[in-house]
Amino acid sequence: MNLKKRIITIPAVMSVCAMSVCASCGSDGTEPVPDNPGGDPSGGGVAQAETSVIYEANPRFFARTGALREIENQLPRISRMGCDVLWIMPLFEPGEVKSVGSPYCIKDYKKINPAYGTDADLRSLIAKAHALHMKVILDWVANHTSFDNVWTITNPERYVIDANGEISATKDWADVAQLNYNVASTGEGMIEAMEYWVKEFGIDGYRCDYTEGVPHSFWSEAVASLRKIDPELIMLAETSKSDFYADGFDMIYDWNFSPAMSKAYGSGKKPGFVADARATIGSLPDGKSILRYAFNHDVAAENALDRYFGTSRGVTGAYLLATMLGGTPMIYSGMDAEGVSGKLSFFDYRPLDFSDTLTEEYAAINSVFKSTADVRGGKFSDYSVPDVAVFTYSGAGKTLLVMVNMADREESVRTPIQLSGETMEELFSHTEGSLPVSINLQPYEYKVYIK
Repeated sequence: MNLKKRIITIPAVMSVCAMSVCASCGSDGTEPVPDNPGGDPSGGGVAQAETSVIYEANPRFFARTGALREIENQLPRISRMGCDVLWIMPLFEPGEVKSVGSPYCIKDYKKINPAYGTDADLRSLIAKAHALHMKVILDWVANHTSFDNVWTITNPERYVIDANGEISATKDWADVAQLNYNVASTGEGMIEAMEYWVKEFGIDGYRCDYTEGVPHSFWSEAVASLRKIDPELIMLAETSKSDFYADGFDMIYDWNFSPAMSKAYGSGKKPGFVADARATIGSLPDGKSILRYAFNHDVAAENALDRYFGTSRGVTGAYLLATMLGGTPMIYSGMDAEGVSGKLSFFDYRPLDFSDTLTEEYAAINSVFKSTADVRGGKFSDYSVPDVAVFTYSGAGKTLLVMVNMADREESVRTPIQLSGETMEELFSHTEGSLPVSINLQPYEYKVYIK
């Protein structure tokens, strides 16, 4: 799906910044690129590819108090990276009874966490985002609430009751109470709460948590009701199941992409996730998209940021692959922070030091992503070899060559035979010249050529 149908896109593509490369290491003698690689079974025609970029903001990483104001302060930087959708993780008042500190444990669907700020702070943030041609979506938790949610008093019939006659926890999380959608009141109350933020604050959509825990009948009714208020709302479902598209969702997750890419980094094996990623794009329904990322909040909480893609230097190349293999890419807050190591729990209040250097690098990647949409809609061919992802797109009278070194050593990679000797421009360094028979890539270096 081309989200420009639902997103006010930035009117001009940003300039691409030159990227520095890593120090040289010894070559490993990578096997040659095949001359006749497999093509994309879905390829052939030329279509406009994705151009929208999502930024997932965890308020707890921006400030210990007044996080909404600090996110607003960071909006020019986030916009400069090329992000045009801001996803704010749950900003609602959290519960305390049986709580383990999760932001997904909601006490009141209509109240902002006072540690984050006020209604006025959110209104100001949304206004600033809209002025920067960005849209704002909220994280919505429809499957469960906290045990001290206001509904436990006003509408206890909305909950599953256990054998002891008490409100039941979910089967997976003991800190939250399971809602019962067999009761009509539950869906009615949930839709009314979702409509509140659209009507009163002018938000632009929702990322819906654990959609599989809630019936399709609810989601179909909820999306239809919300789109009566704003037909252009963005609806992202946290699921990999394509049947949620029929409920009205624009986008679902590619759960496999990030772990498959991580496994390819440093494995010495041919990165099969490249072909798999393109096969997934070929199976998408018309007008729909899929979310791809190097890290989201779950991946970052379960894996060390500085080791998941070899070293911290591998993260930006992994993100480039997320932009270039189709779908809608996302940057998670923390990827753009300096010196983050180990796991990054999304429960913790941990203000991060956001990096101007990383900001400019992501700006350059996203500029290449946006400016190549026409050719990325064309025919895809995979030339990947052990440790290096190599692929091309051909369309709109252009050819695009992408190379990403996924190893912590220099690699020499053969240029696809039909491009050897061709004059192409490298989009990060802005240099133009005849492509040699082979190209040397420094550890974790990436290059994108166009002609």
